Amino acid sequence: MSSTSINPLSMSQLPMNQLPMKEYSAHRAAFFKKMPSNSVAFFPAGKELTRSNDTEFAFCQNKNFFYLTGFNEPDALLVLLKDEQDNNKSVLFSLPKDPLHEIWQGRRVGQIKAVEEYGVDESYELAEIDVLLSDYLDGKSQVLFGFNDDTFAAQVFTWLKQVKSRIRQGANAPEQLTDADPIIADLRLIKSENELALMRTANHISGLAHQRAMQKSQVGKLEYQIEAEILHEFARHGARHPAYASIVAGGDNANILHYTNNDDVLKDNELLLIDAGAELSGYAADITRTFPINGKFSAEQKTIYQLVLDAKNLAINAIKPGMCFAKLNVLTNTFLTQGLIDLGILVGDLDELMAEKKVKDYFIHGLGHWLGLDVHDVGDYQISLDKEQLRAFEVGMVMTIEPGIYIPLTDVNVDEKWRGIGVRIEDNIAVTADGFENLTTNSPQTIEEIEALMQAAKA
Repeated sequence: MSSTSINPLSMSQLPMNQLPMKEYSAHRAAFFKKMPSNSVAFFPAGKELTRSNDTEFAFCQNKNFFYLTGFNEPDALLVLLKDEQDNNKSVLFSLPKDPLHEIWQGRRVGQIKAVEEYGVDESYELAEIDVLLSDYLDGKSQVLFGFNDDTFAAQVFTWLKQVKSRIRQGANAPEQLTDADPIIADLRLIKSENELALMRTANHISGLAHQRAMQKSQVGKLEYQIEAEILHEFARHGARHPAYASIVAGGDNANILHYTNNDDVLKDNELLLIDAGAELSGYAADITRTFPINGKFSAEQKTIYQLVLDAKNLAINAIKPGMCFAKLNVLTNTFLTQGLIDLGILVGDLDELMAEKKVKDYFIHGLGHWLGLDVHDVGDYQISLDKEQLRAFEVGMVMTIEPGIYIPLTDVNVDEKWRGIGVRIEDNIAVTADGFENLTTNSPQTIEEIEALMQAAKA
């Protein structure tokens, strides 16, 4: 592993904080290639969700829609049309310019800029959708849309019903419905060079936030105060939102996998597990670091931590095209099982313990997952009947690798000295032609790096 830099970069030095608009046009072109002749595809935007009374949650765009448009307003619809000669046309329906609305709620893109800046062929106001959609469907043989969205599926069936009501006038409704989700999931699974550059930046910003958390951690502080430091660092470098609810778990709270209360007091001689990543222009980073709150690992903490770190590095170094999660799981689980045998936490024969999957008593979750526009990104893992993740890695895939060992205070089956320790270490990895690229380059992870950073902060 290369040495870790702890010097923040200025925003002018960060390589990319948004995708160029041509990238979204390329995404549409790639989807058009997957569309059959004489078909139409629908991709709805997200909707604003009410938090309480007249206040809303922060808007999060539908990621498939965003992947194809880069358009970040609610209540829109992308329509992709392909005729019998394989000519393509993209149409965006969106909310109109409205001076009164824009005084109260903010500016809208409108239809003219949608064509000029977002590269779609045509754009119409949302109010025109019912009239035009019926015409778009008439004569098409196939409709593609995401089957997972029940509300939108009902809307598609309403439009199809409108076409069928005009059969006596010569209308011809599509007869074949196709789920668009698996198609676009496969496209999203392979990242372009621009997407990788953006994810490097998201990782770099997230790494700075983890550095800051280590520097600001102190016995007696509250977990959410460290969370605030993380969010501050995200925003300071242009990532206004976290990619997911940050986990800031001190001591035994680290043994709750999705702990998000973040309201406990940080205690001396305990570890702090932080799982936090920035979202940048829609793309997620997902990094976990575990470190001693007082800046110095105890002997037991150091032992468990080094075991997890070695497991992570073992898995990452095995990544290359053709590898798969199933093989990485066997490699990592074997290593961790033997490590826990050596520590007396597991007792028995290695092969028998592997067959019984006893390591899962302490390494509870999976080794990793796809990463991209979603933290747990779309894409088939090609799960067999044996539930093994057999899909071969390809150049451009991005994933997390995140082994962990969790020994709660309530576990009476282990020596008391291990209880209350929870460690997870997580990096973001891109598959390259030669093997892999670790996108998580500036977040300290060795025991020496972590202790040196924290001691320097105290000094």
